[in-house]
Amino acid sequence: MTPPNNDIKRSISLLELIPIIVNKLPEKLPALVMGGIPTLLQKDSDVNSIGKVMEENAVRFRNKTAILFESEKLTHHELNALVNQYAYFLYNEGVRKGDVVVVFLENRPETLYLTAALAKIGAVASLINSNQRSRVLLHSINLKNDGFYVVGEELLDAFQEISGQVMAPGRKVFIGISDKCKVSFPDYFIDAKSRLKFFPRKNFPGAGKILSGTPFAYVFTSGTTGMPKASIQTHRKWISCMNWFGRINLGLNSDDVIYVSIPYYHSNALLIAWSSAAVSGAAMAIRRKFSASEFWPDAIRFGATSFIYIGDICRYLMNTVPSDLDKKHQVRKIIGNGMRPDIWNAFKERFNIPEIYEFYASSEGNTTFTNTLNIDCSVGWCASPFSIVQYDMDLDEPVRDKNGYMIKVKKGEVGLMISEINDRFPFPGYVDPADNDKKIFRDVFTRGDAWFNTGDIMRDIGFRHTQFVDRVGDTFRWKGENVATAEVEEIINAYPAVAGSAVYGVQVPHTDGRAGMAAIQLREGYEMDWTDFSAYLKDELPSYAIPLFIRVVEDFEYTSTYKVRKNKLKREGFRPLHPDDLRWIKPGKDQPYELLSAGKLEEIKRKGI
Repeated sequence: MTPPNNDIKRSISLLELIPIIVNKLPEKLPALVMGGIPTLLQKDSDVNSIGKVMEENAVRFRNKTAILFESEKLTHHELNALVNQYAYFLYNEGVRKGDVVVVFLENRPETLYLTAALAKIGAVASLINSNQRSRVLLHSINLKNDGFYVVGEELLDAFQEISGQVMAPGRKVFIGISDKCKVSFPDYFIDAKSRLKFFPRKNFPGAGKILSGTPFAYVFTSGTTGMPKASIQTHRKWISCMNWFGRINLGLNSDDVIYVSIPYYHSNALLIAWSSAAVSGAAMAIRRKFSASEFWPDAIRFGATSFIYIGDICRYLMNTVPSDLDKKHQVRKIIGNGMRPDIWNAFKERFNIPEIYEFYASSEGNTTFTNTLNIDCSVGWCASPFSIVQYDMDLDEPVRDKNGYMIKVKKGEVGLMISEINDRFPFPGYVDPADNDKKIFRDVFTRGDAWFNTGDIMRDIGFRHTQFVDRVGDTFRWKGENVATAEVEEIINAYPAVAGSAVYGVQVPHTDGRAGMAAIQLREGYEMDWTDFSAYLKDELPSYAIPLFIRVVEDFEYTSTYKVRKNKLKREGFRPLHPDDLRWIKPGKDQPYELLSAGKLEEIKRKGI
């Protein structure tokens, strides 16, 4: 058996921190001064924008590469000129400051060009998830738009299925963005690329005068619980990411290339990869869809020195067959969120990547943690005001004292992460104000204060550093104890035969709480030894956290942001769905897993557990 990473539950000591700070200070201090101070001092009323940065880069990094995609290559000067043409074109079609424009394309450079062009106008790109279809797609489009629909050739069929039901306050303008030129747009579509040549390449007037607090994009939640919600992204937030992630943490230069296999409708690519490249004049190498098998060949071909990750991308790479490409690349720094502690050190060693800038943030939130000091198995530290407070899993709400105020946890303890909302750290929130109310706590520590509810359970590991534990909705209660699914998954995933797992709570008849269940994907060529696996879990987990039920799956269903869709697994529960669908049960504390028989299933239905 392979023991789990000892850093899964960790805390930071002063003795550990001092040499790291001494080593990193010469590198980080200038960046903190140049990036941190402007970020803390900026206001929504400041004149600063994405367009202003692009126009400055077109001069400062004129002939440096900005975009790499398949066989395409653009310099910063060419990128700015092309974005200007799109801005003039869109303005000519009636787009004005404040208008919301639907952008529905796969992950190709045109998504970025359109978003930047709309940002120069002062309009908003509603970046629709290219995987959405039917009812969900219609919901996202109708949430807010001003009658402008920009659709990629590759997604025309999906759009046309619901186009008759899209709602707009006035006229409707349909704009097509060609791709492989295999599909013809209907006559009522305007072919954007065929008209760009008629528009100037000079800077769009007024682009450099946009206020920092102006929205430039809507980013949608993955919709794991209900319909997607649209979060508001402002120029100020993008510029904050540029300084914080790009300048202070990642620290690229104009010779670097960051590989982006994450779609630009996700905030990691939109806010972090784009802004980190912009601040340094680095290039972005864009891939249409993530591929584990093509990841390193791409990285080598594009000369990538960095990449952005999310969710289980790193686990997918770890599950590939080792090859000589694992260390042939030039990648030395990576940034993203979701690197799990159970693979952290193994990933660094296998792929020879010394610096992992893991972070914690949300597209709608107002706080960010970043692993600035490159400390293993941590989401890093945060400069903005935050607290981790006691949380009652049964009541699904924070614990309050006799005076009605929340209670902070101690170092090493877990609780709900909240972040203060004030003028320096505003809460942009969602398009629908009703969604905002659900995410704000008031009268938390003093009367009248307001705090953003992240919905995440975190561990205070000291010195303003934290560690992600679980989502509130994923944590469940069993035998009077709170079970953090992410921590159980990390233990299970460390077992040699397991490629990945999803842990969740399921309802059992006549039984309080939710029993733990794990869906497990086995590594290719491995067979599960249930007796050994049972002994392993007994050694590594408290008894209440060991899953009562197990099922083996060939693969998981994922959201567009690589999160496992647990809701379906929860609904399917512990009962086999058909005769060939097998479930395992742990019948007793010291007994190994065994097949869930029909007799045992009937007993559970009658008596519970």
